[in-house]
Amino acid sequence: MYTTNEKNTATYIHLSSLSQYLVPFGNLIFPLLIWNSKKENSDFIDYNGKQVLNFQLSILIYTIIVAIIALPIILINVFNTIPLETINCTNGFEIENIPRFLLFAFIGIISVACLKITEFFLIIYASLKASNGEKYNYPLTITFIK
Repeated sequence: MYTTNEKNTATYIHLSSLSQYLVPFGNLIFPLLIWNSKKENSDFIDYNGKQVLNFQLSILIYTIIVAIIALPIILINVFNTIPLETINCTNGFEIENIPRFLLFAFIGIISVACLKITEFFLIIYASLKASNGEKYNYPLTITFIK
């Protein structure tokens, strides 16, 4: 059984990763600060802090991978000359009329958007688990901090 203070601190660690929407890299800085200042007080806080940081680092790596795959393909296709015949959509909107770089850009944007939406809901879910005193493992998380 965990104390209310431990549960609240663990919840704050999870929710502090949402600061990324206000502060660049706030999703790593604020959980790290809270976890580092309270990890010696409780194993529950230590566990949740590690989970949050591992998850945020994993999401960062997944986003970088999507960017590494999509951006060069987009840039190569943007700087190549695109014949106007490929952009002509007078016969309707068909997949072969769309330039390749737009398809890769669309796939990259959708992939990152799905990652961020999933991240948002998993953070909320994990914070609810922490507020109930339950340990939660984020899915598809690479373990950096043991």
